Amino acid sequence: MNLLKSIFISTFPLVALFVAIFSGKTLWYEGFSLQYIGLFLASFPIPLFFLLLFITNKPRTSPNLLPWTIVIGIGSLLTFTGSTLVYTLAIITDILWSLYVRWYSKFNNRAGNTTLKVGQQLPFFQLEDKTSNIVSNDRFKGKPSIYMFYRGNWCPLCMSQIKEIAAQYKELEKRGVNMILISPQPHKSTASLAKKFQIGFHFLVDKGNKVAQQLHLLSKNGLPFGFQVLGYDSDTVMPTILITDKNGKILFADLTDNYRVRPEPSTFLKILDESAAK
Repeated sequence: MNLLKSIFISTFPLVALFVAIFSGKTLWYEGFSLQYIGLFLASFPIPLFFLLLFITNKPRTSPNLLPWTIVIGIGSLLTFTGSTLVYTLAIITDILWSLYVRWYSKFNNRAGNTTLKVGQQLPFFQLEDKTSNIVSNDRFKGKPSIYMFYRGNWCPLCMSQIKEIAAQYKELEKRGVNMILISPQPHKSTASLAKKFQIGFHFLVDKGNKVAQQLHLLSKNGLPFGFQVLGYDSDTVMPTILITDKNGKILFADLTDNYRVRPEPSTFLKILDESAAK
């Protein structure tokens, strides 16, 4: 199923872009046409949405993307009186968008993860730092810790979330927190990310997704199809945030079932302050 998702996310924005270019070009050369305005409204928001993911630095969206869905739906309705070709193209973009919102964006069976329950001890695991040295999570005991499992430098929402957390560095430092960023991406990509931020976070690599498998966070074939040429493995990790106390006990586990829905740093600070006050 994830392989289908991988292929889907790499092709569906391109299909929508093609339809948007086709409708826009027709409007440019042939003038006003309600059906082609509808087709443009049904298709153009899709590539625009993905463009904005990359350039706005917003680490989360609403679950159902209702405003976008309404515009796309109105566009499809405007094509009803048009030709069969225009109406068909509008329905295709509408279906693809619905699949993206309701199917692609969702992770299945995360609620059944019994390994990462609040109150339990975080299991022992080993990672690698950006120079391939072995680092175990026992190293971080003695201080509260935030573990962020992110998909890789290729994921705009992950990068925006890291940037958002980095902006809270002083607040995290004040609380004596270990901030641990974990990805299965190549070491060179992790080293590049660490160099970009130049702050006291721990940038670690889960080589071969061993820890992701151990903690039931693995996203098999979760990489968008074609990104393998950039050096990334086809398997990746589901975005996850874990907060532990100084003894390694889990205080908070965000196992989001939607890759676009992620907690805000204020939530982390609240959890940490509540734990410190006990």
